[in-house]
Amino acid sequence: MSYDDIVTMLEEADLPIAYDHFAEGESPDPPFICFLFPGTDNMFADNVVWERIDELNIELYTDKKNPDIESKIENILTAHELPYEKSEVWIEDEKMYEVLYQTQIIGG
Repeated sequence: MSYDDIVTMLEEADLPIAYDHFAEGESPDPPFICFLFPGTDNMFADNVVWERIDELNIELYTDKKNPDIESKIENILTAHELPYEKSEVWIEDEKMYEVLYQTQIIGG
């Protein structure tokens, strides 16, 4: 999946989307999604990258717990055959929940 494929996939959630963060002063009211490629977990053979594996983090921000939106995102990831790990944290300073979906894109 390419960057554009990820954007198209996330647009299925019908929420504002940004790569990494929204510009200062342009952050929408929650819920919204930020995503980023924080690194790689490549496989190596014979001193070269044998298989490129990009890590993908999808961050859902809400001002209250919203299982319906979480289910929607999980259904989107499942439909696109992206297995994921999920975690959640309350960000006190922002008064928001962050639900983090971590997955990997094989082949870049």
